[in-house]
Amino acid sequence: MKKTIALLAALSLSSTAVFADYPTKDVQGIIQWGAGGSTDTVMRSIAPHVEDALSTDLILTNRTGGVGAIATKYVNAKKADGYTLLMGAENPQMYKVLGLTKIDYSDMIAINVLARGTPVLVANNDAPFNNMQEFIDYTSANPGKVKLGSTGKGGLASIVLAMLKSQVSLNYISIPYNGDGPALTALQGGAIDVMPVVLGASIESIKAGRMKVIGLIDKESNALLPGVSPATDTLPGLARYLPWGPFFGVFVKKGTPEDAVEKLQAAFHTAADSPDFTALMKKRGFTILNISGEKADQFLNSYRSTSSWLVDEAGFSKYSPEKFGIPKPQ
Repeated sequence: MKKTIALLAALSLSSTAVFADYPTKDVQGIIQWGAGGSTDTVMRSIAPHVEDALSTDLILTNRTGGVGAIATKYVNAKKADGYTLLMGAENPQMYKVLGLTKIDYSDMIAINVLARGTPVLVANNDAPFNNMQEFIDYTSANPGKVKLGSTGKGGLASIVLAMLKSQVSLNYISIPYNGDGPALTALQGGAIDVMPVVLGASIESIKAGRMKVIGLIDKESNALLPGVSPATDTLPGLARYLPWGPFFGVFVKKGTPEDAVEKLQAAFHTAADSPDFTALMKKRGFTILNISGEKADQFLNSYRSTSSWLVDEAGFSKYSPEKFGIPKPQ
């Protein structure tokens, strides 16, 4: 019996020592969305700073599909050792009500919620509308003619459209893409007419004149978009949902050793505070959050509440948020 206890104690001390030395090998970062999109841009921008803080390589891989669920399930199937990170966006917070998977961020540990974006409605330069009211009028007069890009149920596009539909009737054809990067490429090529997207993913193309902004999904103007009115000027009822925007965060599987979690949180906090990362985020229209722990949990729960009830009221949730104890937003 004494030998067994001594062996268990030795194993425990050995395990503690291993994680005290964390990381001892490369860390894998699994990005939910495709190359060139907003999530990919944010994660690849912060990665070099995280590598410096951890003194190891952060190997990034894009695993797309299922509105980010493929990557989420992949990370949750891995060992909870801190060597496989989920680098994602807001989508998992609607997975349960949409019936996509039983996992959302409440089932994981938030390493850092890095930043929040501002949604915009962008259009092909040849589209016959230049602002929100003209877009609404055109879809009304030409039902089923406008081709609108989306990233699936629970993606940014679906939430923005749910907001708009809560105020006005829209008739369009929805065309799905695996991320806003491919969708924006399609927009510029004329395959689609309109795309709800985060400003950070489209700002460079907007500045270059490759697409135009027809709607700012906010209740205040934005310095990066001079002359563009907030959507609430056209649809005042949207104010109840705003400000709202997609977010970008890094997560690990529950059960990850506390020491590894703390080192990862410290590394990402330092990285998100670096001058060139913060400058890039500001330039692209992202709002830096850089939160973990209780603050991150509060933010995530608030987002899940607002978005889950919004998609439920829009009629495309599979289950009521009540089923999962998700409270209505106040």
